[in-house]
Amino acid sequence: MTSKKESIIQSIRSDIMGGLLKPGQRLPSIRKQSEKYDCSLNTIINVYQELETKNLIYSRPKSGYFVVAQEVLLPLIQMKRIDFASAAPDPSSISQSDFRQCMNKAMDLFEDSIFTYPDSQGLLSLRQEIVKLFQQQQVFASEQQIFVFSGAQQALHLLSGMPFPNGKTNILVEQPTYWGMLAALRAQKQTVIGIERTPDGIDWAALERHFQSNMIKFFYTIPRFHNPLGTSYTQEEKQRLAELAKTYDVYIVEDDYLADLETNSKADPIRAYHGASHVIYLRSFSKVMLPGLRLAAAAVPDSLIPLLHLHKQTADLSTSVLSQGVLEIYMKSGMYAHHAKQMKALYNHRIKTLGEISKRLLPRESLYSVQSSGGLFASIRLPGPNTEEMVKRLEIRGVDVVPSDQQFLSSFPKMNLLRLSIIRTDEQDMEEGIRIIAEELERAQPTSSSPKPFAWI
Repeated sequence: MTSKKESIIQSIRSDIMGGLLKPGQRLPSIRKQSEKYDCSLNTIINVYQELETKNLIYSRPKSGYFVVAQEVLLPLIQMKRIDFASAAPDPSSISQSDFRQCMNKAMDLFEDSIFTYPDSQGLLSLRQEIVKLFQQQQVFASEQQIFVFSGAQQALHLLSGMPFPNGKTNILVEQPTYWGMLAALRAQKQTVIGIERTPDGIDWAALERHFQSNMIKFFYTIPRFHNPLGTSYTQEEKQRLAELAKTYDVYIVEDDYLADLETNSKADPIRAYHGASHVIYLRSFSKVMLPGLRLAAAAVPDSLIPLLHLHKQTADLSTSVLSQGVLEIYMKSGMYAHHAKQMKALYNHRIKTLGEISKRLLPRESLYSVQSSGGLFASIRLPGPNTEEMVKRLEIRGVDVVPSDQQFLSSFPKMNLLRLSIIRTDEQDMEEGIRIIAEELERAQPTSSSPKPFAWI
Protein backbone atom coordinates (compact mmCIF):
# COMPACT_ATOMS: atom_id res chain seq x y z
CA MET A 1 0.00 0.00 0.00
CA THR A 2 1.14 3.51 -0.77
CA SER A 3 2.04 5.68 2.24
CA LYS A 4 -0.05 8.73 3.06
CA LYS A 5 2.84 11.03 2.19
CA GLU A 6 3.45 9.37 -1.19
CA SER A 7 -0.26 9.46 -2.02
CA ILE A 8 -0.40 13.23 -1.36
CA ILE A 9 2.75 13.80 -3.43
CA GLN A 10 1.23 11.96 -6.37
CA SER A 11 -2.05 13.87 -5.99
CA ILE A 12 -0.39 17.28 -6.09
CA ARG A 13 2.03 16.20 -8.81
CA SER A 14 -0.85 15.03 -11.00
CA ASP A 15 -2.66 18.34 -10.47
CA ILE A 16 0.47 20.22 -11.56
CA MET A 17 1.24 18.04 -14.59
CA GLY A 18 -2.43 18.06 -15.62
CA GLY A 19 -2.66 21.82 -15.49
CA LEU A 20 -5.10 22.01 -12.58
CA LEU A 21 -2.38 23.96 -10.75
CA LYS A 22 -0.91 26.57 -13.10
CA PRO A 23 2.75 27.73 -13.29
CA GLY A 24 3.26 30.51 -10.75
CA GLN A 25 0.11 29.62 -8.82
CA ARG A 26 0.38 29.63 -5.03
CA LEU A 27 -0.34 26.32 -3.34
CA PRO A 28 -2.75 26.10 -0.40
CA SER A 29 -1.20 26.68 3.00
CA ILE A 30 0.24 23.79 4.98
CA ARG A 31 -2.65 24.00 7.42
CA LYS A 32 -5.30 23.89 4.68
CA GLN A 33 -3.58 20.94 3.03
CA SER A 34 -3.39 19.05 6.31
CA GLU A 35 -7.15 19.52 6.69
CA LYS A 36 -7.84 18.53 3.08
CA TYR A 37 -5.78 15.33 3.27
CA ASP A 38 -6.60 14.61 6.93
CA CYS A 39 -2.96 14.37 8.00
CA SER A 40 -0.45 16.12 10.24
CA LEU A 41 1.25 19.43 9.48
CA ASN A 42 4.61 17.63 9.41
CA THR A 43 3.38 15.33 6.65
CA ILE A 44 2.49 18.30 4.43
CA ILE A 45 5.81 19.99 5.22
CA ASN A 46 7.62 16.82 4.10
CA VAL A 47 5.42 16.63 0.99
CA TYR A 48 6.23 20.21 -0.02
CA GLN A 49 9.92 19.68 0.63
CA GLU A 50 10.00 16.60 -1.60
CA LEU A 51 8.05 18.34 -4.37
CA GLU A 52 10.58 21.15 -4.15
CA THR A 53 13.48 18.74 -4.59
CA LYS A 54 11.71 17.40 -7.72
CA ASN A 55 11.62 20.97 -9.12
CA LEU A 56 7.83 20.96 -9.24
CA ILE A 57 7.35 23.76 -6.70
CA TYR A 58 9.50 26.43 -5.08
CA SER A 59 9.21 28.44 -1.86
CA ARG A 60 9.18 32.18 -1.27
CA PRO A 61 10.08 33.28 2.26
CA LYS A 62 6.96 34.39 4.17
CA SER A 63 4.83 33.89 1.02
CA GLY A 64 4.43 30.12 0.69
CA TYR A 65 4.97 27.58 -2.07
CA PHE A 66 4.39 28.13 -5.81
CA VAL A 67 4.28 25.99 -8.97
CA VAL A 68 7.45 26.33 -11.06
CA ALA A 69 7.50 27.90 -14.55
CA GLN A 70 6.32 25.95 -17.62
CA GLU A 71 9.76 25.75 -19.23
CA VAL A 72 11.02 23.88 -16.16
CA LEU A 73 8.07 21.52 -16.18
CA LEU A 74 8.40 20.65 -19.90
CA PRO A 75 11.27 18.13 -19.51
CA LEU A 76 9.28 16.41 -16.77
CA ILE A 77 6.25 16.10 -19.04
CA GLN A 78 8.38 14.56 -21.80
CA MET A 79 8.99 11.43 -19.77
CA LYS A 80 9.41 7.88 -20.99
CA ARG A 81 6.06 6.32 -21.83
CA ILE A 82 4.86 2.96 -20.56
CA ASP A 83 2.73 1.70 -23.44
CA PHE A 84 -0.23 -0.46 -22.43
CA ALA A 85 -2.25 1.01 -25.32
CA SER A 86 -0.67 -0.11 -28.61
CA ALA A 87 -2.03 -3.06 -30.53
CA ALA A 88 0.60 -2.92 -33.31
CA PRO A 89 3.80 -4.98 -33.03
CA ASP A 90 6.95 -3.38 -31.71
CA PRO A 91 9.22 -2.67 -34.72
CA SER A 92 12.18 -4.07 -32.81
CA SER A 93 10.47 -7.49 -32.65
CA ILE A 94 10.36 -7.87 -36.44
CA SER A 95 13.34 -8.39 -38.73
CA GLN A 96 12.96 -5.69 -41.34
CA SER A 97 15.89 -7.12 -43.31
CA ASP A 98 13.87 -10.33 -43.83
CA PHE A 99 11.00 -8.30 -45.24
CA ARG A 100 13.29 -6.35 -47.52
CA GLN A 101 14.63 -9.62 -48.84
CA CYS A 102 11.11 -10.93 -49.42
CA MET A 103 10.06 -7.64 -51.02
CA ASN A 104 12.98 -7.71 -53.46
CA LYS A 105 12.25 -11.31 -54.39
CA ALA A 106 8.55 -10.51 -54.82
CA MET A 107 9.48 -7.75 -57.25
CA ASP A 108 11.33 -10.30 -59.35
CA LEU A 109 8.84 -13.19 -59.13
CA PHE A 110 5.66 -11.18 -59.57
CA GLU A 111 6.94 -8.54 -61.99
CA ASP A 112 4.38 -9.43 -64.67
CA SER A 113 1.47 -9.38 -62.21
CA ILE A 114 2.34 -5.85 -61.08
CA PHE A 115 1.26 -4.54 -64.49
CA THR A 116 -2.10 -6.34 -64.48
CA TYR A 117 -5.22 -6.61 -62.31
CA PRO A 118 -5.00 -10.10 -60.78
CA ASP A 119 -7.87 -12.13 -59.37
CA SER A 120 -9.75 -10.05 -56.78
CA GLN A 121 -9.99 -13.19 -54.66
CA GLY A 122 -6.19 -13.26 -54.29
CA LEU A 123 -3.16 -14.80 -55.98
CA LEU A 124 -3.80 -18.50 -56.50
CA SER A 125 -0.29 -19.45 -55.34
CA LEU A 126 -0.79 -17.52 -52.09
CA ARG A 127 -4.22 -19.02 -51.51
CA GLN A 128 -2.66 -22.47 -51.84
CA GLU A 129 -0.18 -21.57 -49.09
CA ILE A 130 -2.99 -20.22 -46.89
CA VAL A 131 -4.86 -23.50 -47.32
CA LYS A 132 -1.83 -25.24 -45.74
CA LEU A 133 -1.61 -22.67 -42.94
CA PHE A 134 -5.31 -22.99 -42.10
CA GLN A 135 -5.02 -26.77 -42.00
CA GLN A 136 -2.64 -26.40 -39.06
CA GLN A 137 -5.60 -24.88 -37.17
CA GLN A 138 -7.93 -27.69 -38.28
CA VAL A 139 -9.63 -25.38 -40.79
CA PHE A 140 -9.94 -27.42 -43.98
CA ALA A 141 -10.84 -25.33 -47.01
CA SER A 142 -10.15 -25.42 -50.71
CA GLU A 143 -8.28 -22.68 -52.55
CA GLN A 144 -11.64 -21.68 -54.10
CA GLN A 145 -12.97 -20.93 -50.59
CA ILE A 146 -10.03 -18.67 -49.67
CA PHE A 147 -10.23 -14.90 -50.07
CA VAL A 148 -7.33 -12.51 -49.52
CA PHE A 149 -8.25 -9.04 -48.23
CA SER A 150 -6.53 -5.70 -47.81
CA GLY A 151 -6.51 -6.23 -44.05
CA ALA A 152 -9.17 -7.75 -41.79
CA GLN A 153 -10.89 -4.36 -41.64
CA GLN A 154 -11.78 -4.58 -45.33
CA ALA A 155 -13.22 -8.04 -44.82
CA LEU A 156 -15.38 -6.86 -41.91
CA HIS A 157 -16.58 -3.84 -43.89
CA LEU A 158 -17.58 -5.95 -46.90
CA LEU A 159 -19.26 -8.66 -44.82
CA SER A 160 -21.21 -6.07 -42.84
CA GLY A 161 -22.74 -4.46 -45.90
CA MET A 162 -23.37 -7.35 -48.28
CA PRO A 163 -26.47 -9.58 -48.35
CA PHE A 164 -26.20 -13.14 -47.07
CA PRO A 165 -27.79 -16.32 -48.46
CA ASN A 166 -30.04 -16.68 -45.39
CA GLY A 167 -31.89 -13.49 -46.37
CA LYS A 168 -31.58 -12.05 -42.86
CA THR A 169 -30.52 -8.47 -42.12
CA ASN A 170 -29.52 -7.95 -38.47
CA ILE A 171 -26.04 -8.42 -37.02
CA LEU A 172 -25.23 -9.68 -33.53
CA VAL A 173 -22.00 -8.68 -31.80
CA GLU A 174 -20.41 -9.41 -28.46
CA GLN A 175 -20.19 -6.57 -25.95
CA PRO A 176 -17.53 -5.38 -25.66
CA THR A 177 -15.85 -6.18 -28.97
CA TYR A 178 -13.24 -4.97 -31.48
CA TRP A 179 -13.82 -1.27 -32.15
CA GLY A 180 -13.03 -1.64 -35.87
CA MET A 181 -16.02 -3.95 -36.33
CA LEU A 182 -18.31 -1.45 -34.64
CA ALA A 183 -16.92 1.30 -36.87
CA ALA A 184 -17.66 -0.78 -39.98
CA LEU A 185 -21.21 -1.41 -38.81
CA ARG A 186 -21.80 2.29 -38.17
CA ALA A 187 -20.45 3.20 -41.61
CA GLN A 188 -22.74 0.63 -43.24
CA LYS A 189 -25.74 1.82 -41.16
CA GLN A 190 -26.54 -1.75 -40.19
CA THR A 191 -29.02 -2.83 -37.53
CA VAL A 192 -26.83 -4.17 -34.76
CA ILE A 193 -27.74 -6.04 -31.59
CA GLY A 194 -25.35 -6.52 -28.68
CA ILE A 195 -25.01 -9.48 -26.34
CA GLU A 196 -22.87 -9.29 -23.22
CA ARG A 197 -19.66 -11.28 -23.02
CA THR A 198 -17.93 -11.48 -19.65
CA PRO A 199 -14.85 -13.37 -18.43
CA ASP A 200 -17.28 -16.22 -17.69
CA GLY A 201 -18.50 -16.35 -21.27
CA ILE A 202 -21.87 -15.60 -22.83
CA ASP A 203 -25.55 -16.05 -21.90
CA TRP A 204 -26.43 -19.06 -24.02
CA ALA A 205 -30.18 -18.76 -23.51
CA ALA A 206 -30.06 -15.14 -24.72
CA LEU A 207 -27.87 -16.11 -27.68
CA GLU A 208 -30.30 -18.80 -28.79
CA ARG A 209 -33.23 -16.39 -28.47
CA HIS A 210 -31.43 -13.93 -30.73
CA PHE A 211 -30.63 -16.65 -33.27
CA GLN A 212 -34.20 -17.87 -33.25
CA SER A 213 -36.19 -14.63 -33.25
CA ASN A 214 -34.15 -11.61 -34.36
CA MET A 215 -33.37 -12.24 -38.05
CA ILE A 216 -29.62 -12.50 -37.38
CA LYS A 217 -27.58 -12.42 -40.60
CA PHE A 218 -24.37 -13.21 -38.78
CA PHE A 219 -22.88 -13.26 -35.32
CA TYR A 220 -19.45 -11.60 -35.04
CA THR A 221 -17.28 -13.24 -32.40
CA ILE A 222 -13.65 -13.28 -31.28
CA PRO A 223 -13.52 -16.73 -29.67
CA ARG A 224 -9.76 -16.77 -29.09
CA PHE A 225 -7.97 -14.12 -26.97
CA HIS A 226 -10.86 -11.68 -27.13
CA ASN A 227 -10.27 -7.97 -27.68
CA PRO A 228 -10.44 -6.34 -25.10
CA LEU A 229 -11.06 -9.12 -22.54
CA GLY A 230 -8.26 -11.48 -23.54
CA THR A 231 -10.43 -14.52 -22.73
CA SER A 232 -11.22 -17.53 -24.93
CA TYR A 233 -14.21 -19.80 -25.39
CA THR A 234 -13.83 -23.42 -24.35
CA GLN A 235 -13.89 -26.22 -26.90
CA GLU A 236 -17.40 -27.15 -25.77
CA GLU A 237 -18.59 -23.57 -26.26
CA LYS A 238 -17.14 -23.39 -29.78
CA GLN A 239 -18.84 -26.63 -30.71
CA ARG A 240 -22.12 -25.33 -29.31
CA LEU A 241 -21.80 -22.15 -31.38
CA ALA A 242 -21.26 -24.14 -34.56
CA GLU A 243 -24.31 -26.30 -33.84
CA LEU A 244 -26.56 -23.31 -33.05
CA ALA A 245 -25.46 -21.57 -36.25
CA LYS A 246 -26.51 -24.55 -38.38
CA THR A 247 -29.74 -25.10 -36.47
CA TYR A 248 -30.97 -21.51 -36.90
CA ASP A 249 -29.31 -20.72 -40.25
CA VAL A 250 -27.16 -17.95 -38.76
CA TYR A 251 -23.67 -17.33 -40.12
CA ILE A 252 -20.74 -16.81 -37.77
CA VAL A 253 -17.89 -14.43 -38.58
CA GLU A 254 -15.06 -15.95 -36.56
CA ASP A 255 -12.28 -13.38 -36.10
CA ASP A 256 -9.28 -15.55 -35.24
CA TYR A 257 -6.76 -12.70 -35.39
CA LEU A 258 -4.38 -14.24 -32.82
CA ALA A 259 -4.39 -17.86 -33.94
CA ASP A 260 -0.59 -17.73 -34.25
CA LEU A 261 -0.26 -17.07 -30.50
CA GLU A 262 -2.20 -20.13 -29.31
CA THR A 263 -0.25 -22.29 -26.86
CA ASN A 264 -2.86 -25.05 -26.57
CA SER A 265 -2.57 -27.39 -29.55
CA LYS A 266 -6.12 -28.67 -28.94
CA ALA A 267 -7.76 -25.22 -29.09
CA ASP A 268 -9.46 -25.52 -32.47
CA PRO A 269 -11.53 -22.73 -34.06
CA ILE A 270 -15.34 -22.81 -34.35
CA ARG A 271 -14.93 -23.59 -38.06
CA ALA A 272 -13.34 -26.93 -37.13
CA TYR A 273 -16.57 -28.16 -35.47
CA HIS A 274 -18.61 -29.08 -38.54
CA GLY A 275 -19.13 -25.38 -39.08
CA ALA A 276 -17.94 -25.16 -42.68
CA SER A 277 -21.45 -24.40 -43.98
CA HIS A 278 -22.07 -21.44 -41.65
CA VAL A 279 -18.69 -20.14 -40.42
CA ILE A 280 -16.58 -17.47 -42.10
CA TYR A 281 -13.10 -17.99 -40.68
CA LEU A 282 -11.11 -14.74 -40.73
CA ARG A 283 -7.40 -14.53 -40.07
CA SER A 284 -5.26 -11.39 -39.84
CA PHE A 285 -1.51 -11.30 -40.43
CA SER A 286 -0.91 -7.92 -38.76
CA LYS A 287 0.21 -9.20 -35.37
CA VAL A 288 2.97 -11.41 -36.80
CA MET A 289 3.91 -9.43 -39.90
CA LEU A 290 4.06 -5.71 -40.63
CA PRO A 291 0.56 -4.19 -40.23
CA GLY A 292 1.38 -1.87 -43.15
CA LEU A 293 1.27 -4.80 -45.57
CA ARG A 294 -2.52 -4.82 -45.00
CA LEU A 295 -3.24 -8.51 -45.43
CA ALA A 296 -5.86 -10.89 -44.09
CA ALA A 297 -7.45 -14.07 -45.38
CA ALA A 298 -10.76 -15.85 -44.90
CA ALA A 299 -12.16 -19.31 -45.52
CA VAL A 300 -15.82 -18.89 -46.51
CA PRO A 301 -18.70 -21.32 -47.12
CA ASP A 302 -19.44 -22.21 -50.74
CA SER A 303 -22.79 -20.42 -50.50
CA LEU A 304 -21.01 -17.10 -49.96
CA ILE A 305 -18.34 -17.27 -52.69
CA PRO A 306 -20.23 -15.60 -55.60
CA LEU A 307 -21.57 -12.74 -53.46
CA LEU A 308 -18.27 -12.06 -51.73
CA HIS A 309 -16.35 -12.22 -55.00
CA LEU A 310 -18.62 -9.54 -56.46
CA HIS A 311 -18.32 -7.21 -53.46
CA LYS A 312 -14.56 -7.70 -53.15
CA GLN A 313 -14.07 -6.87 -56.82
CA THR A 314 -16.14 -3.70 -56.60
CA ALA A 315 -14.26 -2.60 -53.46
CA ASP A 316 -10.67 -2.64 -54.74
CA LEU A 317 -10.41 -4.79 -57.91
CA SER A 318 -7.62 -6.72 -56.18
CA THR A 319 -5.39 -6.72 -53.12
CA SER A 320 -1.83 -5.43 -53.56
CA VAL A 321 0.20 -7.96 -55.57
CA LEU A 322 3.43 -6.95 -53.87
CA SER A 323 1.99 -7.46 -50.41
CA GLN A 324 0.61 -10.84 -51.39
CA GLY A 325 3.94 -11.79 -52.94
CA VAL A 326 5.84 -10.85 -49.80
CA LEU A 327 3.51 -12.96 -47.65
CA GLU A 328 3.77 -15.94 -50.01
CA ILE A 329 7.57 -15.87 -50.02
CA TYR A 330 7.64 -15.31 -46.25
CA MET A 331 5.48 -18.39 -45.76
CA LYS A 332 7.22 -20.65 -48.30
CA SER A 333 10.69 -19.81 -46.92
CA GLY A 334 9.71 -20.85 -43.38
CA MET A 335 10.25 -17.31 -42.08
CA TYR A 336 6.58 -16.97 -41.15
CA ALA A 337 6.51 -20.13 -39.03
CA HIS A 338 9.80 -19.20 -37.37
CA HIS A 339 8.72 -15.65 -36.55
CA ALA A 340 5.27 -16.75 -35.34
CA LYS A 341 6.95 -19.19 -32.96
CA GLN A 342 9.16 -16.42 -31.58
CA MET A 343 6.23 -14.04 -31.13
CA LYS A 344 4.16 -16.72 -29.42
CA ALA A 345 6.92 -17.37 -26.87
CA LEU A 346 7.52 -13.65 -26.29
CA TYR A 347 3.90 -12.63 -25.88
CA ASN A 348 2.98 -15.66 -23.80
CA HIS A 349 5.78 -14.79 -21.39
CA ARG A 350 4.64 -11.18 -21.23
CA ILE A 351 0.96 -11.93 -20.63
CA LYS A 352 1.91 -14.38 -17.91
CA THR A 353 4.14 -11.73 -16.33
CA LEU A 354 1.35 -9.16 -16.54
CA GLY A 355 -1.00 -11.55 -14.77
CA GLU A 356 1.48 -12.22 -11.98
CA ILE A 357 2.28 -8.54 -11.44
CA SER A 358 -1.37 -7.48 -11.59
CA LYS A 359 -2.47 -10.08 -9.06
CA ARG A 360 0.32 -8.96 -6.76
CA LEU A 361 -0.21 -5.21 -6.99
CA LEU A 362 -3.80 -4.50 -8.04
CA PRO A 363 -6.93 -4.75 -5.88
CA ARG A 364 -8.72 -8.04 -6.36
CA GLU A 365 -11.88 -6.21 -7.39
CA SER A 366 -10.15 -4.59 -10.37
CA LEU A 367 -8.89 -7.84 -11.92
CA TYR A 368 -11.74 -8.17 -14.41
CA SER A 369 -10.12 -10.39 -17.04
CA VAL A 370 -6.41 -10.62 -16.30
CA GLN A 371 -5.10 -13.84 -17.87
CA SER A 372 -2.01 -15.90 -17.14
CA SER A 373 -1.39 -17.34 -20.58
CA GLY A 374 -1.91 -16.50 -24.21
CA GLY A 375 -2.95 -13.45 -26.17
CA LEU A 376 -2.18 -9.76 -25.97
CA PHE A 377 -4.87 -8.16 -23.83
CA ALA A 378 -6.27 -8.00 -20.33
CA SER A 379 -8.93 -5.75 -18.84
CA ILE A 380 -9.14 -4.11 -15.44
CA ARG A 381 -12.21 -2.34 -14.09
CA LEU A 382 -12.31 1.02 -12.42
CA PRO A 383 -14.17 2.34 -9.40
CA GLY A 384 -16.90 4.87 -10.08
CA PRO A 385 -17.73 6.63 -13.33
CA ASN A 386 -14.56 8.68 -13.87
CA THR A 387 -12.80 6.59 -16.51
CA GLU A 388 -11.70 9.69 -18.43
CA GLU A 389 -10.14 11.22 -15.34
CA MET A 390 -8.27 7.99 -14.56
CA VAL A 391 -6.91 7.76 -18.12
CA LYS A 392 -5.74 11.39 -17.90
CA ARG A 393 -4.01 10.86 -14.55
CA LEU A 394 -2.23 7.79 -15.85
CA GLU A 395 -1.19 9.67 -18.99
CA ILE A 396 0.27 12.44 -16.85
CA ARG A 397 2.34 9.85 -15.03
CA GLY A 398 3.62 8.32 -18.28
CA VAL A 399 1.28 5.33 -18.52
CA ASP A 400 -0.81 4.96 -21.69
CA VAL A 401 -3.95 2.82 -21.51
CA VAL A 402 -7.09 2.43 -23.63
CA PRO A 403 -10.57 2.86 -22.13
CA SER A 404 -13.11 0.39 -23.46
CA ASP A 405 -15.79 3.00 -24.32
CA GLN A 406 -15.27 2.65 -28.08
CA GLN A 407 -15.66 -1.11 -27.81
CA PHE A 408 -19.33 -0.89 -26.84
CA LEU A 409 -22.36 -0.02 -28.92
CA SER A 410 -23.71 3.41 -28.00
CA SER A 411 -26.99 1.78 -26.97
CA PHE A 412 -25.36 -0.89 -24.80
CA PRO A 413 -24.57 -0.40 -21.08
CA LYS A 414 -20.85 0.27 -20.75
CA MET A 415 -18.46 -1.00 -18.11
CA ASN A 416 -15.62 1.13 -16.79
CA LEU A 417 -12.83 -1.01 -18.20
CA LEU A 418 -9.27 -0.26 -19.18
CA ARG A 419 -7.66 -2.50 -21.80
CA LEU A 420 -4.02 -3.37 -21.15
CA SER A 421 -1.84 -4.55 -24.03
CA ILE A 422 1.51 -6.33 -23.56
CA ILE A 423 2.62 -5.97 -27.17
CA ARG A 424 5.05 -3.11 -26.44
CA THR A 425 5.83 -3.55 -22.74
CA ASP A 426 8.69 -5.44 -21.16
CA GLU A 427 8.80 -6.78 -17.59
CA GLN A 428 10.32 -3.63 -16.13
CA ASP A 429 7.70 -1.42 -17.77
CA MET A 430 4.91 -3.71 -16.58
CA GLU A 431 6.10 -3.61 -12.98
CA GLU A 432 6.35 0.18 -12.97
CA GLY A 433 3.15 0.70 -14.96
CA ILE A 434 0.99 -1.58 -12.82
CA ARG A 435 2.43 0.00 -9.67
CA ILE A 436 1.34 3.43 -10.94
CA ILE A 437 -2.11 2.10 -11.86
CA ALA A 438 -2.41 0.58 -8.39
CA GLU A 439 -1.55 3.93 -6.81
CA GLU A 440 -4.14 5.74 -8.89
CA LEU A 441 -6.77 3.12 -8.09
CA GLU A 442 -6.01 3.58 -4.40
CA ARG A 443 -6.20 7.31 -4.82
CA ALA A 444 -9.65 6.93 -6.42
CA GLN A 445 -10.96 5.48 -3.18
CA PRO A 446 -12.67 7.93 -0.78
CA THR A 447 -10.97 9.64 2.10
CA SER A 448 -12.85 10.23 5.32
CA SER A 449 -13.75 13.71 4.09
CA SER A 450 -15.00 12.64 0.66
CA PRO A 451 -18.55 13.79 0.03
CA LYS A 452 -19.54 10.84 -2.17
CA PRO A 453 -19.47 7.12 -1.34
CA PHE A 454 -17.29 4.75 -3.37
CA ALA A 455 -18.33 1.40 -4.69
CA TRP A 456 -16.60 -1.12 -6.92
CA ILE A 457 -18.74 -2.00 -9.90
